[in-house]
Formats: sequence, C-alpha cells, structure tokens
Amino acid sequence: MQAKIRALLKEKNAIMLAHNYQPPEIQDLADLCGDSLELSIRAADTDADVIVFCGVHFMAETASILSPDKIVLLPRHDAGCLMADMISAESLEARKAALPPMPVVTYVNSTAEVKALSTICCTSANVVKVVNSLPEKEMLLAPDRNLAMYAASKTDKTIHVWDGYCPTHEWLTAADAAKAKADYPEAIFMAHPECRPEVLALADVVESTSGMLRFAHQSTHQAFIVGTETGLLHPLRKQNPDKTFYPASEKMICRNMKRIGLSDVAACLEKMTGVVKVPENTRLPALAAVTRMLDLSR
Repeated sequence: MQAKIRALLKEKNAIMLAHNYQPPEIQDLADLCGDSLELSIRAADTDADVIVFCGVHFMAETASILSPDKIVLLPRHDAGCLMADMISAESLEARKAALPPMPVVTYVNSTAEVKALSTICCTSANVVKVVNSLPEKEMLLAPDRNLAMYAASKTDKTIHVWDGYCPTHEWLTAADAAKAKADYPEAIFMAHPECRPEVLALADVVESTSGMLRFAHQSTHQAFIVGTETGLLHPLRKQNPDKTFYPASEKMICRNMKRIGLSDVAACLEKMTGVVKVPENTRLPALAAVTRMLDLSR
C-alpha cells in the first residue's frame, strides 16, 4: 500500500501532508508533517499540482484558500472538527451585531465562511501576538473559549469569548493533570492552550503542537508529560529517541483525526475524489484574514 501511494503521488505530481495528530502510518508516509497552517503555507510553496491533506476539513479548506491553483484532496470527507462546527457564519454575524463594533480574531480551526467574516486569523502559537498587534482595546476571539481565556491572561485588552471548545482538550481535567504530574514527578508538563485554564495553571510550559516539538527537542530535560492529542507522541518519540514522553491522559484521542487510513489516501488519489474547493467569494475575504496574520508573522 505504501509503494502504491508513493507511485500515485509521483504520477499525479502530488504532495501528501499529515497533521501531527494523524496515525503513525500516515505521518511516516507523508512528505510533510506539522500543524495545519504550517502545512498549508509550505504546500503553497511547492510545485505540486495536487495536495493530499491528511487532517480534517477546515485544514483542507485553508490549503485551498492559500493555493487556489492547486487541487486539494481530503481522503475522508467525514473527517470534520467538532470545534469548527460550534460556530457558523450566521451565528458569528448575529454575535457581531449584538456587540459594539470591534475586530474579530478567528482561530484557524474554523470554516472558510467564518474566516471570511473575520478581521484576522490566529493560531495557538501566535494568538497573543495577534491580539496585541491590533490597535483596538476590545475584540471578539472565536471559536475556542480556552484559547481566548489564555490570550486574555497574557494581555490587558478586553477579549469577548465565544463558547466553543475542542472536546479532546476539554477532556483533560486538572485532576488528570495533577495525577500525571504525581505519577511522573521528573517530567516537564507541556500543555496545549486549547486546554482548560485550570490545566494550563498546572503546566510548566504552554505550547502549540509545533511548539511542543521544538521545546522537547531543544530542552535538556529527559521526560515530558504531553497535554494534547495523543497523536503528537509519535513525532515526539521519533525526533527524540533518547527522551521519554507520557500522555497527560489516554482519553485525549480525536476520532476525526484518526479516520484517514492508507487505503483512503490511495483511493482518493486513484479516483481524484474528496476535492475541497473554497468558492472565490468566500476565499478572497478569508484569504485577507489569513494573510494579515501571515504578514504579522513575517
């Protein structure tokens, strides 16, 4: 199956991207692994005609927003994101109408339609920088309440919170984190900013998935508790074979991130199915919000 996929990728002039939460066999076969935005940006810079995005739907949309000239394939169309489903264009319009005029900062873990109504996008890695870059003192941050509360704790600005969340990160409780720290007292506790505030309060470091990979690789510590989706354990262990990584909780598994298998990748390449294409009337305003964030990062 691996040989078949590699042959199909070559035949179609395609690149295979895998998010850090994907199953190990998907990550190991991918041309690039990383977080969703990192992958979309890198894919836009390649000369591939086809992008096979092994992740969830909003990630494939982001690739389409940044690379309208490429064919973007999502091997499983039922690979969605529960947090992205907690906000719609209509509900965002209603919330904006109920608030005084203010910028809307939208997490990249959202649909293209929601991005299109936003002032600027952010990631879990740059949310504080994005918030502080805006001249306004008041803003709405959607859809992740935990990310919004984390950003609010790092700034003196007023942040209105949307009541959405990532179920996988929400499952990690302070009691779970405290138990992991007691079980592995020698380990550094790394937590993702999508975790509850009371969990972040127990963390030694708060990082995005790519941030955790960098931190663990550069750290002189030998043991780490990983407070994010368990799929990240694979690249952490692969990049740091001499270090030990423990899941903060075994229940932190995103079923949507585990839907794609090698047979799905092969089938979508053979039949060129699962195309994700963002219409231009949505893509252009969504691109503006994403580009504002990218310009800030540069």
